[in-house]
Order: sequence, then C-alpha cells, then structure tokens
Amino acid sequence: MKSAQTYQVFHRKQLDKIPQVRSLSAEVREAINVVSAVLPFRVNNYVVDELIDWSRAPDDPIFQLTFPQRGMLDEQDYERMRALIASGAEEKAVKALAQEIQVGLNPHPGGQLEKNVPSLAGEAMRGMQHKYRQTLLFFPAQGQTCHTYCTYCFRWAQFVGIEDLKFFEKEAAPLLRYLKKHPEVSDVLFTGGDPLVMRTAILSRYIDLLLNSDLDSLRTIRIGSKAPAYWPQRFVTDPDADDLLRLFERVVASGRHLALMAHYSHPAELETDIAKEALRRIVATGATVRCQAPLIRHVNDRADDWAKLWQMQVENGAVPYYMFVERDTGAHHYFELPLARAYEIFSDAYSQVSGLARTVRGPSMSANPGKMCIDGVADIAGRKVFVLKCLQGRKPRWSNQVALAEYDTKAVWLDDLKPAFGEKNFFWDRPEEEILHDAASQRHQIWAAEA
Repeated sequence: MKSAQTYQVFHRKQLDKIPQVRSLSAEVREAINVVSAVLPFRVNNYVVDELIDWSRAPDDPIFQLTFPQRGMLDEQDYERMRALIASGAEEKAVKALAQEIQVGLNPHPGGQLEKNVPSLAGEAMRGMQHKYRQTLLFFPAQGQTCHTYCTYCFRWAQFVGIEDLKFFEKEAAPLLRYLKKHPEVSDVLFTGGDPLVMRTAILSRYIDLLLNSDLDSLRTIRIGSKAPAYWPQRFVTDPDADDLLRLFERVVASGRHLALMAHYSHPAELETDIAKEALRRIVATGATVRCQAPLIRHVNDRADDWAKLWQMQVENGAVPYYMFVERDTGAHHYFELPLARAYEIFSDAYSQVSGLARTVRGPSMSANPGKMCIDGVADIAGRKVFVLKCLQGRKPRWSNQVALAEYDTKAVWLDDLKPAFGEKNFFWDRPEEEILHDAASQRHQIWAAEA
C-alpha cells in the first residue's frame, strides 16, 4: 500500500470527508459524533488509509484506538449529549454540556495538579511536572496536540479547550532557570500532547538552549511521541525530517543520552515499510527508542499481540520498556481490565519472547505514590496475593520496595487493592509516610536529605 505523503487531519466536523466513515452504520457514525463532542477526536490520513482494516470496523483495534466509541461515555451522559445535538442546539450549548461531563471524568489523576507541579521563586510552573527526583517533565506550548488522538489518552484534558486543565509553557527560559536551581534533575522529558508535532526549528529552540547552557547535571533528554506510529513521515519524508535527525545527532554529540519514548499500542503500527524506515533512521542518529503503551481492552488485550509487538520492536532496533495499566481518567471504564487479567496477559506475552525483549516492565500503574507494578501473584501461607513493586517512587526511598495486596479479581487500579494479612496500610500511605501537598519546596528538601 502506498504511504500517505500529504498530511491531512480530520476533526469531528469533518467526518463526512472520510470515505471509509461514510460506509459505517448510522449507529456507529452517530456514536463517533456524540462522543467526540465530549472527548477529543483527531485522526490523520495515514492512520485512516494504512493502519485501520476497515473490513473489520468497528472492531478493528486501530479503529477502536482512534475513533470514539459509544461505550466511552456513561449511558446517561451519552443520551443527554445525543439529544442536545439532535435538537440542533448551538455549539455553545454543546460545549457547555461537554464541559459539565468532562469535569466528572477525573481529568488529572494521580495528583498531577496538586502534587506534581513545581514552583520557582514562589511561582507555580504550570508547564512542568516534577514527580520523581531525577526526572522533570516539560510541556512546550507548541506541542500540545497530537498527529492523531488515542481514545484512551490519559492526557485528554490537554485537548478539550479548558485552559485551567492544561499544562504548557511558551518559552524555554523558565525550564533553564528551574534546571539550574535543581541539579538533582538528570533527565528532561519533553511531553504533551506530542512534541514532534512541532516543526524542527521550534523544537530546536528548546533543546539547543539546554545543549548550549552550562548544565553538567543534565544527562538525558527524552522526547515522548506517538509520531513513529501515527506519522512516521515525520522522520522520513516531511520537509524538515532530515533537520530533525540532525537535531537528534547534536544531542548525542553533546555527550547526552537521547531517548525517544515511542508509543506503540499494536503490531499494526509497526507493519508498514515507512514505520520501519522511520525507526531505522532514528536509531542511526545514536538515539535510543524505548517503547511503551497501556494495556487497553478492545485494542491490545491479547498476549499474542504484545509478544509480536515486543519482538518487532527488537527486530527494528527499539527497546520494549513499559506495559502500563489504563489510568483512572476519561473513558477508563471502557478500556480498563482487571489487574489479575492484565498480569495474565503480560506473563503470557513475556513467556513468548526471548531475553532481548524482556526489558519490558509491567503491568505498571502510574499512580499517586509512583509507578507501581504487579510483579507477581503468589501463594503465601495458603493465601493468594498480588506482589506489588514500586519501580519509581514519589519519595526516592520507596523505589524498589515491595508490598503484598489481597488478590482481587475485580480490582482495576491501585486504589482498589487492600493490604494483605490484615495490614492497615501499604508502605506509601502509612501516617509517617504522608505525602506533603505543598511539595514544590518541601519535596526537594526531602530529596536532598535522602540523596
């Protein structure tokens, strides 16, 4: 199949411009229109023409991954929005109802607003998050959209037009000032949205400033992106594709590690020739591609798909990194699986690949205390338990600690679990371990004391 070269994006009001959508049933088309009035929808012609098997729609996994589904909204909310749209209401009224629904969808899980936003000279840095000691997340304003939106996206609140819900920073100078004040930061992650929707010239302004500054503590630059899956032309045929690769080479030449955190959700995203060529070109710059994605019902809830995906990543020079658990936000009720089932899928897939693909970790929850992994299921003293492991902790001393939780076939998130053997609390929520809410200054004192 010929790769799409001309970049074309479709939004909710442009559904009729997609020929394949016109062939879907009226019920499916209505669902796309209604749900996309509440949750963000955006798709490009590469995904439409090359990644979706329309003969399988609406059950095709990439269709489920990119086109809104009726089950993503509570039935009552769906009916309210459907009736409002059918009545011919003005867009202002549609947006008002959408915002009412959105507020109830837990737009910022895991303490992102309350505990992750740092401050500098008493000012909150709303374009950054600093949850883990060594790693700072930076949200460049020009990168707060994506080539195509994933229906499961836990950062959906960035895209719905509510300014108070957004993380973004328009300039690189605050980032530089913060890094100079916090030498404990060794890694900066450019995230979004997707930083690689930006033209290379704009992205370079941010990265070159870091490279040309006296920042001996900065060891790694990470870029979180779905572009290798959703628009591989970004690295191959786009007008500034070569400039982007030269930027990657400058990072590597500076002595820093460059990690492209690539989001691959399904093997179909790596099966096209241009997707493989994109990976080849990225790896040739000296960058490392680390691959991660959540386990999503309707999309990739088969062990064979994960095993195939990890193997394809290794074959194309990338490193399997994380299998995440769907976060408790947005339409998670449609996509989530029980943690017991997630562990079964992970273990089955893990057993199918060689050691080179077993760099992957999971199933991992990016929860309030940190990245908490279901590391095993064990029988202890006649009781079945989950073995939890903290891969990365909000407090450094939590990292690599383990805890035992009662085995629960219905639990879908960390908050659903109870400590095993009659314990009252897990190690991260004991009274003496209470997480400080005014973390911006006090957290750094804790880190300094624990270093």
